[in-house]
Amino acid sequence: MIVPRAIAVPAEAHGQRLDVFLAAFLAAQSDGVSRSRMQLLIAQGDVLVDGEREKPSLKLRGGERITITGEPHPRPLKAVPEAIPLDVVYEDADLAVVNKPAGMMVHAGAGRSGAAASQESAAANQEPDARSNGTLVNALLHRFKTLSSTAGELRPGIVHRLDKATSGLIIVAKNDRAHAALGAMFAGRRVEKTYLALVHGSVAREKGTISAAVGRDRVRRTRMTTRPSENARSAVTHYEVLRRVTGRFGKFTLLRVRIETGRTHQIRVHMASIGHPVVGDTLYGGNAQLTARPAAQLAKAPRAKAEPETLRLNRNFLHAARLEFTHPLTGKLLQLEAPLPEELTAFLSRLESASFTG
Repeated sequence: MIVPRAIAVPAEAHGQRLDVFLAAFLAAQSDGVSRSRMQLLIAQGDVLVDGEREKPSLKLRGGERITITGEPHPRPLKAVPEAIPLDVVYEDADLAVVNKPAGMMVHAGAGRSGAAASQESAAANQEPDARSNGTLVNALLHRFKTLSSTAGELRPGIVHRLDKATSGLIIVAKNDRAHAALGAMFAGRRVEKTYLALVHGSVAREKGTISAAVGRDRVRRTRMTTRPSENARSAVTHYEVLRRVTGRFGKFTLLRVRIETGRTHQIRVHMASIGHPVVGDTLYGGNAQLTARPAAQLAKAPRAKAEPETLRLNRNFLHAARLEFTHPLTGKLLQLEAPLPEELTAFLSRLESASFTG
């Protein structure tokens, strides 16, 4: 919070920019404010230099009197159309199903990650907010023009979400009627969602169910947890082993996973809770880079001196591969699939090429 105040500019501030001086001054007063927030405050007209509005780039002389009269008020994010290619698996007048790539956020503002500073800087310069660009929503608005308004201007058409580092199928509502009907279906667990996940280690059982409530971690707020918490909600995950891989990079299990509920990070936190985090998921204990054990080491021979072989995955090995649901307005049964993306099939092939038996 910025307390309204008057500041006498000292002589040693001669030549400093107005925004730089104020950010440093307030930081020294234990009222730290980013430079971008200060730029926004100046642009709003809530910073006066000798009674006049000035630009953030004003060079101070020393001796001026600066008056701060208010707080910065970032303009709200609003999604705008953006020409980004989309893989549309199904489309009709009411809804669409899109195969989202990993690395793309569903909508802006899903987490802080610098969002506030980006909003403030954008508002100060009267430019579009870069934090609201590059999302699935931007691409959807460009492709479909009109989407449901139920979720607001930042999330038009969005009925459910996928994590940024997760790829696969996501349903989009084109109008409010479809959005309401789809929302009721998700709430009633009438949408069957199936994922493919590669996890660390050899999962003991061929099939299993994890039924553990998921809530926000009270210490690390970016994480979810299965430990008891006041905000925990019931969550059910079913898994089935498709393939086991054992080799120089270690042991792994490819799973088919079906979730009854759709809690934040559900599959990731559930698999980590049984000691098998998703490969690439560093938030929950998975590794993004694997290091192979030299063949000589495996044979209990002297360690090879060559550089160790590594394999890296810059995303989670988690893919929403299948959706099955009855169209909420037409009654048509929809069974839609999206194959593993190329980066995941290549990663899996590399693991299997380094596998061995015995």
